[in-house]
Amino acid sequence: MTPQPNPQVGAAVKAADRAHVFHSWSAQELIDPLPVAGAEGSHFWDYDGRRYLDFTSGLVYTNIGYQHPKVVAAIQEQAATMTTFAPAFAVEARSEAARLIAERTPGDLDKVFFTNGGADAVEHAVRMARLHTGRPKVLSAYRSYHGGTQQAVNLTGDPRRWASDAGTAGVVHFWAPFLYRSRFYAETEEQECARALEHLETTIAFEGPGTIAAIILETIPGTAGIMIPPPGYLAGVRALCDKYGIVFILDEVMAGFGRTGEWFAADLFDVVPDLMTFAKGVNSGYVPLGGVAISGAIAETFAKRPYPGGLTYSGHPLACAAAVATINVMAEEGVVQNAADLGATLIGPTLREFTDRHPSVGEVRGVGMFWALDLVKNKETREPLVPYNASGEANTPMLAFATAAKASGLWPFVNMNRTHVVPPCNITEAEAKEGLAALDAALTVADEYTD
Repeated sequence: MTPQPNPQVGAAVKAADRAHVFHSWSAQELIDPLPVAGAEGSHFWDYDGRRYLDFTSGLVYTNIGYQHPKVVAAIQEQAATMTTFAPAFAVEARSEAARLIAERTPGDLDKVFFTNGGADAVEHAVRMARLHTGRPKVLSAYRSYHGGTQQAVNLTGDPRRWASDAGTAGVVHFWAPFLYRSRFYAETEEQECARALEHLETTIAFEGPGTIAAIILETIPGTAGIMIPPPGYLAGVRALCDKYGIVFILDEVMAGFGRTGEWFAADLFDVVPDLMTFAKGVNSGYVPLGGVAISGAIAETFAKRPYPGGLTYSGHPLACAAAVATINVMAEEGVVQNAADLGATLIGPTLREFTDRHPSVGEVRGVGMFWALDLVKNKETREPLVPYNASGEANTPMLAFATAAKASGLWPFVNMNRTHVVPPCNITEAEAKEGLAALDAALTVADEYTD
């Protein structure tokens, strides 16, 4: 689609936004939202007719891009048949979505509890774990993100937690492995894995195994920097959970549904959790949907005991119809394999070349369509390009980089000292090359701030 400029409408959209919309995670008077006129495939455009290649997948959820005609048609058809219905009834779209998801989840995660998104999926997974075990505490990692609701944000291991953390959520944080910025003085992946597992088991011991309901981990931490766990780590966590009777929760809200070149990132590590949360890519974000995939043992806990939780829009027919269409599109069009192939043959190799050409690129990490560049001031010291949780003038280098990317028609995902490369999983080779070239050019701006 060729965007038609209409700056007058754009100005009106922005004026109404600034007058009435309260934006998340923002100081309201310090932001400048871009009015978006439309989107299609891997691109979106503004009211001035400028097109942007979206290397953010919205917020890492448009796994099949914008406006896929088969998903749009499925939503329209569902709306014409049944726009909504209460969650206590069996509805075709809901049943079929659950069946398709259960076919793809690892192990015996065959029951699906639908939510409105990822944060409330995490809330319910934790509730299930506490009720299943009768224990209060949940362990989660620093350098993690699990959502913005009260329990989920307390589980989160980044600064967004601080304002809501009163120390009363029953959450204990620990260090997960990350060799590039190791907390364990490790020099190899093997050392990092072993020492991280030892640290976790020590934390369990000192917190009291009988007090811990669950350990929750992002299978591959997303917002914190696409930190792929070393071989053996997730299997080791699984073993610790089995040893101490702890529920193992994997958060696949960001990593699931093709993002890593597998249906779920857990498949990369041959590990099966007790509970797994999902959202985002399940229907490419076209209608809000999330959920918890539940193992047989935990489902049995609530076979004759009512589960004390629910949502008015659990398994909403429009959202589930979008999920059915999205999963079928991904299967029919080879979207998951496309993510794996382009990640291995184009995205990964090109990004790794950037480490040789750009003094600002300290490390490249990723798999499939799930990548991050760790930007540094100095490659030898690994000092981040901007300080942790930088704002204002301290964040100038990252703002300059992001501005340069947008000027070249690339919309970047920038978080602290990292830029993510997370385009739609069905991006074409030509589009990927276009985006990588623009990213390459924008990094020269970041290079100017290195030592």
